[in-house]
Amino acid sequence: MTVNELSRCKFSMIDLEDFLRNPPRGFKVETRRAGYRFVRSDPEICCVLIDDFESCKGKVMFQHSTGKTIKVHNLRDYTTVRKSLTSKRFYLLVSACENKSLKDTKNDTKVLQRFVVVIDGSDPFVKWELDRGLDWTISSVAGESYRVDVDFSESLKGWLGEGFCILANGQKVEPTWRDTSFTLKYYSDALFDIPHWLGFSKRKFKITCCGT
Repeated sequence: MTVNELSRCKFSMIDLEDFLRNPPRGFKVETRRAGYRFVRSDPEICCVLIDDFESCKGKVMFQHSTGKTIKVHNLRDYTTVRKSLTSKRFYLLVSACENKSLKDTKNDTKVLQRFVVVIDGSDPFVKWELDRGLDWTISSVAGESYRVDVDFSESLKGWLGEGFCILANGQKVEPTWRDTSFTLKYYSDALFDIPHWLGFSKRKFKITCCGT
């Protein structure tokens, strides 16, 4: 399968440049005089989790994006973020990379293509797994600050199915995937946040629902 856009009820994946040339509903892309592209989004319907980055055509900046690391400092902000994740479509930028088995050097893994992944947080299965993971995270910490990584790598593989390939140097390549997660950091007002200081408050869970 060598498609630029794959769409299913809870998931879609759009080639980055296609996304910037023809942005979906809720987005508008402006090219500024300085040469960078400015991506506006409607926060009422979009939850954007993409950091600003440099592309081969210049810098790309996102308005109303939390970036891949969401920072919250109180229960009210946490509740707002959680509601947004489980009621809207949220957007991640992932990288399709050279398969490690094809590497013949010790250099960093080569990025072959980047995609914007769109996940419907309101989908019952996605919402259930997000709620379950976030509830587990809260129950596993004792009021201290914490960070939790929400990983979609297994879902991405399941959604795409076996045999998904992209074209690289005229050949079909089955890629490995990077940047398939986002991070939520909660900062408690606890006076002595010792477990967090010692790095004991790191959590991670995977979203594994797949299929149509």
